[in-house]
Amino acid sequence: MSKLKIKTVEDFQKEGKSAEILFWVGCAGSFDDRAKRITKAFVKILNSANISFGVLGKDESCTGDPAKRAGNEFLFQMQAMSNIEVLNSYEIKTIVTTCPHCFNTIKNEYPELGGVYEVYHHTQFINKLLEEGRFSIDGGTFRGKKITYHDPCFLGRANKVYNAPRNLIKKIDAELSELKRCKSKALCCGAGGAQMFKESEKGEKEINIERANEIKDNPAKIVATGCPFCNTMLTDGTKSFEDNDTVEVFDVAELIVKAKDL
Repeated sequence: MSKLKIKTVEDFQKEGKSAEILFWVGCAGSFDDRAKRITKAFVKILNSANISFGVLGKDESCTGDPAKRAGNEFLFQMQAMSNIEVLNSYEIKTIVTTCPHCFNTIKNEYPELGGVYEVYHHTQFINKLLEEGRFSIDGGTFRGKKITYHDPCFLGRANKVYNAPRNLIKKIDAELSELKRCKSKALCCGAGGAQMFKESEKGEKEINIERANEIKDNPAKIVATGCPFCNTMLTDGTKSFEDNDTVEVFDVAELIVKAKDL
């Protein structure tokens, strides 16, 4: 991380300045080794586009999404109101996150508790930068390769964000090969609803294995997603494949970084 330009919003405040956006890193992006690579990839994109951004650092806590999905509304509101107090103290206006769970919670559930912000998923924000001419993608190492895309539940069905990630995949000149169940009919990776943090329930097959088999049936050998939880579940699911059926799993931001060699 030493070569990446990252400042906290507290640093900006001490300088008497304000960041253009707050990058909400999220629990996975902060602590999970695989998800940290997604965090670094998005930071590289922000740096490349010369975006003034800050992070909360030690002041960032869990949004409360797992607690709410698991049924503990009291704990969720405690976590949410604590975060809102911090965000409002820094006068945060715009938030971007790489996690659809954080995105959905801050965008749709914080307002009724006093936290009203403009919230973007990172694929939406990168698209915005492209439209404004602040960032460019011109093909790259994935030109002509087949890439499929898995829709995260809280990005797709919950918030109807389908086009942004797909547009970015097309921007790197890759051929988008859709899964049979996609967009509003996409199959969950198995981690939503706090399932990421509990033992599996009885059944004939794990959901991530079911989804991985659908990916296996697709001609693409690369699957992109826009969620650290989905990334973990699909990676684990594809490990059940034979060696000759290897499928690589990337976040959309990672594909862009690799395509542009950032």
